[in-house]
Amino acid sequence: MVTSPCINICKMDSASGLCLGCLRTIDEITLWSRADDSTRINILAAVARRREPLQSKPQFECDRND
Repeated sequence: MVTSPCINICKMDSASGLCLGCLRTIDEITLWSRADDSTRINILAAVARRREPLQSKPQFECDRND
């Protein structure tokens, strides 16, 4: 059984249509409970592709010049 990527931060971003916690779409979230493992793996692959550009961004930016 493939484990859900949910991290209990369930809030949909209106601009992207993705959950801010797990980066799934609402369709992927609702499908998850009845999906087979192959479908779940495909959803996790899509989540990983969405997460990639986010991991390269800095956590915060500072405009100060020290």
